[in-house]
This record gives sequence, structure tokens and C-alpha cells, in this order.
Amino acid sequence: MSRYLAYGLSIALAFLSFSMALHSPAWWWGVAGFGAVALLGTWDVLQKRSTLRRNYPILAHFRYGLESVGPEMRQYFIEGDTAEVPFSRQQRALVYQRSKGVMDVVPFGSQQSVYSVDYEWLNHSIAPIKIESHDFRIVIGGESAQPYSASVFNISAMSFGALSANAIRALNKGARRGHFYHDTGEGSISPYHREPGGDLVWEIGSGYFGCRADDGTFSEERFVANACTPQVKMIEVKLSQGAKPGHGGVLPAAKVSAEIAATRGVPMGVDCVSPARHSAFSTPKGLLEFVVRLRELSGGKPTGFKLAIGHPWEWFGIAKAMQETGLLPDYIVVDGAEGGTGAAPAEFIDHVGVPMHEALMLVHNTLVGLGLRDRVRIGAAGRITSAFDLARTMAMGADWCNSARGFMFALGCIQSQSCHNDKCPTGVATQNPNRWQHLDVADKAIRVQQYHGNTLKALRDLLGAAGLEHPAQLGPEHILRRISPVEIRSLAALFNFLEPGELLSKVPEHAVFRDFWADARSDSFAPPARVSALRASKSR
Repeated sequence: MSRYLAYGLSIALAFLSFSMALHSPAWWWGVAGFGAVALLGTWDVLQKRSTLRRNYPILAHFRYGLESVGPEMRQYFIEGDTAEVPFSRQQRALVYQRSKGVMDVVPFGSQQSVYSVDYEWLNHSIAPIKIESHDFRIVIGGESAQPYSASVFNISAMSFGALSANAIRALNKGARRGHFYHDTGEGSISPYHREPGGDLVWEIGSGYFGCRADDGTFSEERFVANACTPQVKMIEVKLSQGAKPGHGGVLPAAKVSAEIAATRGVPMGVDCVSPARHSAFSTPKGLLEFVVRLRELSGGKPTGFKLAIGHPWEWFGIAKAMQETGLLPDYIVVDGAEGGTGAAPAEFIDHVGVPMHEALMLVHNTLVGLGLRDRVRIGAAGRITSAFDLARTMAMGADWCNSARGFMFALGCIQSQSCHNDKCPTGVATQNPNRWQHLDVADKAIRVQQYHGNTLKALRDLLGAAGLEHPAQLGPEHILRRISPVEIRSLAALFNFLEPGELLSKVPEHAVFRDFWADARSDSFAPPARVSALRASKSR
């Protein structure tokens, strides 16, 4: 019966305190304290929802308390400095140092195990060069009426609603100070995006927030009103998100504040639904026609789409539609399965979608094979925080990189993983004004700017060490990976890369192209007939 010991003691001490209080008023504090504990134990015994509490009255609450601080205990006292769960202490520390402008050099030696499988490095040159500027830029939409000169490192999509008003203000002000862009996320353009005046990429998801008709479909008139503002530099159609591809979202009515309702163009007091798929198009060709129409309506601003790769024939269908129609997006952003989000089902975060490296190489390879790579820019996002992350990603085929959680760390995020419960301790991912009003916009904007600038300075130094002048010169031959204790391969040797125009004359000896390229259709996202046949049978 030891499990009832705490309950029994609380009752006994409550009675003892009561008897002593009859002689000395100071003991009434004991009556109140022990009595409250005894009442809690009584409620535990009488309630029927929790067997644990009935079997272990009072003691069960100690378990709940320890469980509630378990993530913090592991993060601060148990996890190693290099354990990525999802970001290591070492990764977070680097962002904090660079955002604060303090010394980010490391003493004594690497904490990385350089002989472990998957260890990667950048080969350096015996003849390094000095690069004066770290402001590396690329032109997106060179054939459009309003091309945009973008930094190679930008703020990835995070919506107002997922992030607080002051977090959005600080990110956009930092972007303005550092001359890089801030992706709005699919929650549309809020007053807090507009206030600082930083460059915006307006992301349009399946809910068409900010350009939504009353019935939830796309509204050209409302789109034009937002897209033609000078602050919006590019338009991005979101097909899917790395952390929860193929999954829509619902913002409960209780959370649809007046500000969010006005920003998204939805009524207050009603669930705000973001469907899993778009209603404005239903085929690969339809997607490209929609992209071209948005470009025209925006006055010729660079327009593209973001996707996480899933069924390969669907991406191949989009690529074939480009080839057949000549309708091209100005850019494509590849979002990896390792991407983050404010809230998503565990199965989606852990087991849905292609990781960014493989997804990026598939998109890059396809465009190279069709002879279109020089006309379509590629961005990439997925757990990017350091200059080496930038270098590796661009070596794999990206023209530039986006980061969401990296810039959240710059704002002061401590990876408490409370984004989904409105209890963010740093005021970044919460709509509770008692929390977010303490986030100092002026200070955090400087940190956002400094993290961006110092990371690009580190990239400049990496490039110079490799004898290169610009990230565009990085290729898979520059990144080496250990694949066993005694074997090393460059990414160029480890993966298959297509030759320019190769898809125009043959199907490459590359498993995914060999299996799905011929059957992909530009007029439908439907699976090939043989895949449909497999779905109807378990005899395979």
C-alpha cells in the first residue's frame, strides 16, 4: 500500500495541523497546505478518468510534472551537443552567436566524428582567393517584366498566426536592413509584414488567403490589390509543405481573431480551412496556366511554385507540361520533409514526403535533362542554418536557400517545441499578447540582420577557401561524403546527374526516370495505369 503513503500522510498531517492550530494560529498554514494536498488525493481516488491517479493518488502528479519538463531536461542536461533533435545545441549556438554578433570561432577541434558514415566536407584549394563582398545575389525572373535580384539566403515561409505580430515585424525589419526577402507563408500579408517595408514573397496556398472569394475560391480582383503593391517582389504558389505534404489545415474559429480574419479575408467566428489541394487548377498544365496568369495579373513579377516531392510521376507531369506548352515558372522552391511547421500530425512530420536533398536533385536533374535549367531558378528549404548547409544545398542544384527555424533562433527561439499550444516562452510562435509583446522588435531585427550577414560572410570564406568566387560555381564535385569507414565519394560520384538535354532524346539509366518518366502525363496528376493496377491487388 506504499502507493497510498503520500495520500495517508497528507490526511494525517492535515489533522495534526488542525489540532495544533487550536492552540497556535500559526498552524493554520499547515491546515491549508496539507488540507489542499489531502483534497487533491481524495479527488484522485474518486475520479474515474485516470487509473494512474486512482492507483497513485498525489504521487501521479509528480510524474506528470516531470513529464511536462522532460523535453527541457533532455535538451539542457542529457542530449549531446551534436544530437539533431531536431536541431543540435551546436547548431542553435552558432545561430545565437551570429545573430548577436559575438565570437563564433571554435577551440580545440571539431566535435564531429570525421570517420563516421555520412560525415561531409567541402574540398579546399591550395590556391584560395579573397572575395571582397559577401552579398551574393541571383536574378529571378530574368525574362519577366519585373525581375528580382535576390540574396542567396532568405526567410522561409512562416505565416502571421503561426508567428506573433512582433516576430513578423522583427523578421521583416531585419530583412529590410539586410536586403533579403521575407516569405509571408500562406497566411497572406498582414499589417505587420507591411509596417517595416522589407521585401516580400507572397505565398498563396490552397486557401487563397488574401486573394480569396467569399466561397473560398481564387479571386483575381483581390489578388491584384495585394500583388501589385511595390513591397511584394515575387509570387509563390504553395502546392505542398515539407512537414505535412498532402495535408490541409484548420485554424479553429476561436483562434480566428479580427486581425487574422482581415489578413486572410475570412469571417470571424468560423473555422478557417486550408484545403489539402487547390481548386484553381487540377492538372499539371492547369498549374502552369495559373502561374502564368498570376504573373500577368501582378504586372510581370517573378512567379513560381513551392512543393515537396511525393509521387514522382506528378512532378514529371509538371515537367512534361513545361516542355510541351512552353509555359515556365520563373522559379521552383523545393521543400524537404525535414522542414518544420507550427503543428502537424506526427506521422506526417516523421514519415511523409521526400527529404530535401533527394527532392532537390530530382527537380534539378529533370530541368537539366529537359534543357530548361538555365530558365528556371530553384530555391531549397529544409533544416538550413549554417554556411556549410548553404554550400551543400547549392552544390546539389539550388540557386538559393531559405530558412525558417534558423531565423526563429535568431529571434530568440529556444526550441521549446511549444509552437502548437500558444505557450511559446520567447514570444515568437504565439498569439498571446502577454508573451509576444515582450519580444523587442528593434533588438531582434538587428539579430535577424546579423545572422543573415554573418552566415553569408562564413559562406564567402568557404567559397574563397575552395577557390570559388560565387555560390553558383558550387557543384556536387565540391562536397565529399564518407559512405563507410574506408570509402569516400563526392556527391557527383555518389548520385546520378543528368546531362543537359538528356531527357529529350532518351530515358536515362536512373531508377526513378526509368520507372515513371514515360508514363507521366501533362494533362493529369493521376497515377500510371500499372500503378493503379497494383493498388487494386495485393498479389504483388
